[in-house]
Amino acid sequence: MPDKPAAAPAPPRLKPGAAVQYVKGIGPVRAEALQQVGIATVSDLLYNFPRRYLDRRNVQPISDLKIGAEATVLGKVIGQGARRTKRRQVYQVTIQDDSGVLSCVWFRGGDWIRDKFKTGDRVAVSGRVEYYRHLQMVHPDFDLLDEGDDPLHPGKIVPLYPGTADLRARGLDSRRLRRIMHGLWDRLDALPDHFTAPFRQQYGLPELALALRQLHEPDSAEALEAATHRLKFDEHFFLQLLMALRRRALQAQEGRKFPERGPLVEQIYRALPFELTGAQIRVLRELRSDFQSGRVMNRLLQGDVGSGKTVVALLASAMVASAAAQTAVMAPTEILAEQHYRAFRGLSRDTGMRIALLTGSTAPDRRKSILRDLRDGQLDLLIGTHALIQETVTFHDLAFIVVDEQHRFGVLQRGKLVEKGITPHLLAMTATPIPRTLAITYHGDMDVSLLDELPRNRAAVETSVLTAEQLPEAYALIRAAAEAGQQSFIVYPVIDDSEQGDLQAARSAYKELQAGPLSGLQLAYLDGRLSGEEKERVMAAFTSGATDVLVSTTVIEVGIDVPNATLMLVENAERFGLTQLHQLRGRIGRGELPGRCLLIQRAGAEEAEERLAILAATTDGFEIADADLKLRGPGQLFGSRQHGFERLRLGNLVTDGEIIRVARAAAFELAEKDQHLAQREHRPLKNVLMSRYRDQLEFVTVK
Repeated sequence: MPDKPAAAPAPPRLKPGAAVQYVKGIGPVRAEALQQVGIATVSDLLYNFPRRYLDRRNVQPISDLKIGAEATVLGKVIGQGARRTKRRQVYQVTIQDDSGVLSCVWFRGGDWIRDKFKTGDRVAVSGRVEYYRHLQMVHPDFDLLDEGDDPLHPGKIVPLYPGTADLRARGLDSRRLRRIMHGLWDRLDALPDHFTAPFRQQYGLPELALALRQLHEPDSAEALEAATHRLKFDEHFFLQLLMALRRRALQAQEGRKFPERGPLVEQIYRALPFELTGAQIRVLRELRSDFQSGRVMNRLLQGDVGSGKTVVALLASAMVASAAAQTAVMAPTEILAEQHYRAFRGLSRDTGMRIALLTGSTAPDRRKSILRDLRDGQLDLLIGTHALIQETVTFHDLAFIVVDEQHRFGVLQRGKLVEKGITPHLLAMTATPIPRTLAITYHGDMDVSLLDELPRNRAAVETSVLTAEQLPEAYALIRAAAEAGQQSFIVYPVIDDSEQGDLQAARSAYKELQAGPLSGLQLAYLDGRLSGEEKERVMAAFTSGATDVLVSTTVIEVGIDVPNATLMLVENAERFGLTQLHQLRGRIGRGELPGRCLLIQRAGAEEAEERLAILAATTDGFEIADADLKLRGPGQLFGSRQHGFERLRLGNLVTDGEIIRVARAAAFELAEKDQHLAQREHRPLKNVLMSRYRDQLEFVTVK
């Protein structure tokens, strides 16, 4: 009797850290394309979450579709092609089922869509039903079906994966990725869970392996919801754990004490040309408490535009200078640093407080002198930009750091400045009001002070939304302001016409305004590309009143304080975020005269009108920031890469409030029990923290 043929050896198991090329269906060529989008290992592939899901459980006939409703339709492609409208090219795919015909329309990406469909293809499309001459869906999600339907997903919730043109060119579209993921599970080695069973039970979390599989191949809507909750919890938990560990580590550090206010504080306070608000006095008490506590200050000072953060920072610096120690104030732009320098010098005049300014534009001889005085202890306060973190900058006794508009600096940049002192106190300031979910997620390691009261002398600012056709009226208001001895800003989103063709550009508009609508007025021009010397000259002329109108980009968003400026015109206002517009608006009405902000909307239709109407209706920065968060997301609000926003693949700071609160409580409780994650049961958590958040481990020691 012949021997039975030997059974084929089972394919080797794949560990989460294995190279992605060893996954069946990928190989070296496709792995190269995946690596370009950050997918290098099996684990990366598991965490490449679907961007959306196409629900094929409730397919409707085309004849039953209702206008305005979300729906899914299965049909056959009977035609496709591009057509030109007055404004743009439209690509249209027509599908048909047994009951009717539906058009699918794309206003961009026509080349990609053209390559995606062929007449006769069977497809599933999902989107909002509209009517324009006939039933249509605009930019629907779609899924190409195999003949006889896709055997892996008949009537299921189908994942749609993010993709690029390169991935699609290598055959890695959603359909192929679904097949790859389907074949991966049987070969995947055991996937350990970083949470213990009791922890999962306490917080109602499914196992990690089950959650990942259900996210890629959901059995039901309920299973998908539970999996999504688990993985959102993970993301928020680790960010909160990072905050908790930082906070514990900082609280354990011994801080230098400054028990007395000192003579400089008294001198500056008595010479102030205005009264401090109740909020400023409260915050100064909080800062003084930190200085007296014996622990390192790590505090965030939030204050709306014009709330008086500068004088608070000066008086806190004076407490330190009275004890013969030094302060560094770091600002993100030269304009803001120069503004602080002028304000600090002006408010501390005749006190003997020694203040200097250091930026990239500082002349070599002046720079050499500043660095010598700083090293020898002959300076009390150094104000500057990123120039402060250069290796050649050495402090005699750096005890206090103020970082203004701190969200514009990365963790490493702040860390380099901190290293120039011995556990210096840190005060971070921002004029961008931060909604609560953002504050506890990205500043959860800090104590928070709030300047929620404007000085009594701040004038009201009226905001109006205008169309391009109303520009002559706006220019007439600018002329009237100049005739009354008042000044104006005109702000543009870009510098040159070549940057974005559909936007008004500052440089060309400046020349046109000089020769046309605003001829005869004294105009000046400012953008971020000008040299430091040119910026200083332009700003000095505007501050002195020699210039009627300053034409600028958003370089004036922060740090400009000209009380005589009462009018601002913002071009292409629909292209700015609400928070940024609020910051810009804060440049006017800084004196006793009321201000007026004119927002020129050139595009954007209903959505832009709704957004700009919010700004016109309120001057409450927190209300505006909350609306901006909901409309644009946190990455646009603060800049994404410096703050870990890219790590939130599923998490949503607008809708995940309850998850964030629970995850925060769990993380802080764990950090209280095991600050260094040294206990055996917490080692998996430590491994995740070290691998995913290494660049965020400022001040944290995880043994």
